[in-house]
Amino acid sequence: MSAPAASVGGMELERVRCAWATSAPEYVTYHDEEWGTALRGDDALFERLSLEAFQSGLSWLTILRKRPAFRSAFAGFAIDAVAEFTDEDHARLMADPGIVRNRAKITAVMANARAAQRLPEGLSELLWSFAPSGGRPRPAALADVPATTLESVAMAKELKRRGFVFVGPTTAYALMQATGMVDDHVADCFRASPGGG
Repeated sequence: MSAPAASVGGMELERVRCAWATSAPEYVTYHDEEWGTALRGDDALFERLSLEAFQSGLSWLTILRKRPAFRSAFAGFAIDAVAEFTDEDHARLMADPGIVRNRAKITAVMANARAAQRLPEGLSELLWSFAPSGGRPRPAALADVPATTLESVAMAKELKRRGFVFVGPTTAYALMQATGMVDDHVADCFRASPGGG
C-alpha cells in the first residue's frame, strides 16, 4: 500500500512514516491522526489505558478494528459509568463477540475504573506526571525504540499501588507513546517533532 502523497514545490513525494504504520489502512490513519498526539482528560486516558491492557498479547490492529465495539460495550469508557458495572455487565461483556472476551481483562477494566474514581488528582494528571521532562533524541529506527523506560516502570508501580491491575511497564510505555507523553516517531517520520520528546 502506498502512503498518501504530499506535494512540495509542485513535486509529489511520499510521506515517510514509522515502519509499523504502513501495513494496514487502519494503522496509517491511527499513526497519522492519533499516535503520539498529546491526549488529556480522565475518560480519554482511561479508554487508552483499557485498550492497551486489552492489546496485551494481541495485535494492536485487532484492537483498532474492534474499538467502536469496545466503546459501545464499555459506555464510551466513561470512568463513572464503568465503575458501576455489575456482574451482569461482566456476563454481557463476556458474551459480546465484538470485543476481546478475556475474563481477566474485562475484570481489570472494571476494577481500574473504580481505582480511577479514587484518585484525588484524577487519572490524567497522575499519568502525565510520569512524562519525561526535556527532549531526547528521536529514535533513528524502530529497533531503537525501547519497550520500557524508567518512567514507564515507575508509572506501572504507582498505578499498582493505587489499585490498578493489568498495567505493567510495557503496557504503561505503550500508553505513553500513544498519548504523546513521549515522541517515538522515528527521526525521518513526517510526524516526528523537532527535538523529540
